[in-house]
Amino acid sequence: MATISVSFASPSKHLNPSISPKNSTIFNLLPTPSNPQFKRAFFLKSPSISPIFIRALKPQQCRTSSTPITSLFTGIVEEMGQIKQLGYDKPDSFTMKIQAKLILEDINLGDSISVNGTCLTVADFDTQNLEFSVGLAPETLRKTSLIELEQGSLVNLERALRPTTRMGGHFVQGHVDGTGEIVELKTEGDSLWVKVKTAKELLRYIVPKGFIAVDGTSLTVVDVVDEEGCFNFMLVAYTQQNVVIPLKKVGQKVNLEVDILGKYVERLLSSGFVDSIKSS
Repeated sequence: MATISVSFASPSKHLNPSISPKNSTIFNLLPTPSNPQFKRAFFLKSPSISPIFIRALKPQQCRTSSTPITSLFTGIVEEMGQIKQLGYDKPDSFTMKIQAKLILEDINLGDSISVNGTCLTVADFDTQNLEFSVGLAPETLRKTSLIELEQGSLVNLERALRPTTRMGGHFVQGHVDGTGEIVELKTEGDSLWVKVKTAKELLRYIVPKGFIAVDGTSLTVVDVVDEEGCFNFMLVAYTQQNVVIPLKKVGQKVNLEVDILGKYVERLLSSGFVDSIKSS
């Protein structure tokens, strides 16, 4: 079950001395200055937070064990929200405040919200100002493209699936498997072709006409080009107007979650399940 805690490191842990808690700031909603030095000083980029995460991680015992499914999504984006504030409101707690409308209609503390395909927990909300806050763990910042967001960025939002919800997409857990890089954007009529390059470890689960969640958007893969390490998909005009993918440029990252069915099949084959069935 999702937790509402937004603190992800013990207060007793010593942080990098080069980062002072007094300087930890949540940014206000002000026009973005054109001075590049201001952006380098205030906007959070990978180099500015990486020292905090240099400490050694505990070795994972088994990467093939399944993660408990606490929430499900359809990959059908409900609305685009806007990043209002982001940064460290505490020395060890990275918080993101998002402005939205539809998501706030029945929001509760502890709810799971998909933000660009990443399942995050509502830690605070304000229905009058139409905003809610989520906390991001260090692993989330490392694994997803959310680290590239800035004040004013638009994000895809979807509330967790209810038993009565119409399934318009496919089962999406909000557990990002990794990121891909947009390498080509090409129009054809009023549709948009998007080509994405990703690691071989993810590409092996991606098949033509199969499902994939890109920034939390349920999409159908058109082609897979193994020798280039790429796959592509097409966005119709309606989808282009309601998700953030067309707003991105070549070279930017997208969050990817592959269809979990492929993982289950691989797991069964590697465990000898098929051979045991044949011999029985």
